[in-house]
Amino acid sequence: MKRIALALAVGCALAVPLAAHARGNAENGKAKAQACTACHGPEGNRPIGPDFPILAGQHADYLRKALLDYKSGARTNAIMKGLAEPLSKQDIEDLAAYFSGQASKLQTHH
Repeated sequence: MKRIALALAVGCALAVPLAAHARGNAENGKAKAQACTACHGPEGNRPIGPDFPILAGQHADYLRKALLDYKSGARTNAIMKGLAEPLSKQDIEDLAAYFSGQASKLQTHH
């Protein structure tokens, strides 16, 4: 009985941090990504120029941090600040989930 109680206690202790770091919903992110496609292309794969990064396949943590930094002003770009400012934490999680789940079509030449 003590083993079961200990296992439950450990399981609950591990579940709390995981719940606090819930990830976004890629399907919701896809719907929210429409404004992003104007500069970053469909699925974040075809930016309109070299100053616009490919978002597809980027790590979710990187995308999350970049959006939070644009939102806070820690990273400066007038267009991105305006787009990131109204985003909720869930919006950012959803966008990060969506773009990180896209396959990058970036081709390298050897």
